[in-house]
Amino acid sequence: MDDDHVEKVLAVIRQNRRLAVREVAEEVGICKSSCHLILTTNCRCVVLPRLLTDALLIRDFLTKHETTVVPQPPYAPDLAPADFFLFSKLKSSLKGRRFQKVEEIEENSIRDLRAISQNTNQDAFQN
Repeated sequence: MDDDHVEKVLAVIRQNRRLAVREVAEEVGICKSSCHLILTTNCRCVVLPRLLTDALLIRDFLTKHETTVVPQPPYAPDLAPADFFLFSKLKSSLKGRRFQKVEEIEENSIRDLRAISQNTNQDAFQN
């Protein structure tokens, strides 16, 4: 990392501040990590992930146009707790086993699901 690279990075950033670190690095002809180091130390830039900058732009746009934002839950509401519980139990019991026919998979899956006690299954809905 020399002064020439720092100057080139600064020149590219002055032309277009919305470039990704990868794009600046390609334009200057240096690796991405060196470019990131130049931006954060020499230029005192705060490098935001592209998704975050897009999210901020969208939030500003929605606020400007007085749009109501409905928060989304941090999980997929279409999946019940039993889906996570049963799939992981079934997957772990079938892991590493080889089957010749689909019928064998069905038989083993049904047997393994029936082996799970009713209390254990109900506990999945409690937590």
